[in-house]
Amino acid sequence: MTEKKRTFEATMAELEAIIQKLEADDVPLEDAISYYEKGMKLSKWCDDKLTQVEKQVANIITEDGEFKRVEIEEE
Repeated sequence: MTEKKRTFEATMAELEAIIQKLEADDVPLEDAISYYEKGMKLSKWCDDKLTQVEKQVANIITEDGEFKRVEIEEE
């Protein structure tokens, strides 16, 4: 999946599948390392996406909890 078309939900599903593979007892060490590396990259992508969304929400809501009109930029 390309970075432009990646969604948070699809990335989380992929990460969950990797976790299930890592939890299996019969994963060869080389495969486990590869899964772990990919999982860490996906985890970072999800964390970065959540940080971006938190910033967007902070820009939408004022201190008194009211919504303010803003333009949301895609990165």
